[in-house]
Amino acid sequence: MSFDTPIERRGTHCVKWDSMEQIYGVSKETGISMWVADMDFATAPVVNKAVQDMVDHGVYGYFGDDSKYRAAIQWWMKERHNWDLDPAHIFTTHGLVNGTAMCVDAFTAPGDGVVLFTPVYHAFAKVINAAGRQVVECELTQENGRYEMDFAAYDAQMTGNEKMAILCSPHNPGGRVWTRDELQQVADFAKRHDLVLVSDEIHHDLVMPGHKHTAMALIDGVQDRLVMMTATTKTFNIAGSHSGNVIIADPVLREKFAARMAAMGLSPNSFGLFMATAAYTPEGAKWVDELVTYLDGNRRLFDDAVNAIPGLKSMGLESTYLAWVDFKDTGMEREEFTNRVEQGAGIAANHGPTFGTGGESFLRFNIATPRARVQEACDRLAEAFKDLQ
Repeated sequence: MSFDTPIERRGTHCVKWDSMEQIYGVSKETGISMWVADMDFATAPVVNKAVQDMVDHGVYGYFGDDSKYRAAIQWWMKERHNWDLDPAHIFTTHGLVNGTAMCVDAFTAPGDGVVLFTPVYHAFAKVINAAGRQVVECELTQENGRYEMDFAAYDAQMTGNEKMAILCSPHNPGGRVWTRDELQQVADFAKRHDLVLVSDEIHHDLVMPGHKHTAMALIDGVQDRLVMMTATTKTFNIAGSHSGNVIIADPVLREKFAARMAAMGLSPNSFGLFMATAAYTPEGAKWVDELVTYLDGNRRLFDDAVNAIPGLKSMGLESTYLAWVDFKDTGMEREEFTNRVEQGAGIAANHGPTFGTGGESFLRFNIATPRARVQEACDRLAEAFKDLQ
């Protein structure tokens, strides 16, 4: 398949395109949607075939015998991430936002603190606040244009009320692939403060050439407090299937999580299970390799164009397809640079402050779209900020 082939998503109940005008005031007809983190590409043919097989069968009943599904997850994690997992440790949730909410519900109580390394994926804070817990923001530092962690500062912030930390690995929105040493420091931090550590690794398959993701499950001394979260949804652009995996090796944590799943009456939908089983195969792996090569080309195009505009800086993207652009050096207030992007360039991008402390001068751009559209967005940004050049 060609990732250059445009697919019309407007008028298909697509939140990314059909809600753009309502939320950002960017024209549905002429605007470019670069906000929601899904891709404008068709999924892997092997996944589409699985759905077609369901359609051909014509009966959409309750799903039973998930052994192939669990084996597919086990195979993928071993093959792609060198992680041996026990299939019995897998819980399937309705996506990883639901998985995050279930972890907050199972392992904390109202009023407890939950640590986030900000700026970070906005849904974390949303579910923490909605559950009556306290968001504790540990702000990332920037060194040579990339995010790093300052554990001395984080240690000083802890009050003893914190019960959980959520790590985004690889990082969204900054695109960092945390090193093994950094992950060990996160694990040690969680141990020092007796925190359950939830590692959201939904972007772990979308890593740019020259970088390597390490699963937190491979880090020493963390298994007794670790909750791993993975999914096919970002990798294969099947977010609408609302399926994700919460994988817990520790029996005490696993029992707590199982109890909350049972109390909520949660069970996965069959479409997500069939799609994931098909995705986690050699055919799916080949498609992902081709996708990452294409995304890397988009990354280079976008970063070169944005960084050529005085005052704009796109953070080096090591993973994900989400470019994190800093407008601080334009000297403009947030309202002005945002207006230039939305009304001047006609581009809908995520607002930085929604990602928490540290995001104030940023916008997040989704570059998982045909390259011609990325080029068009670059041209529009250059025009919108031409007075700076």
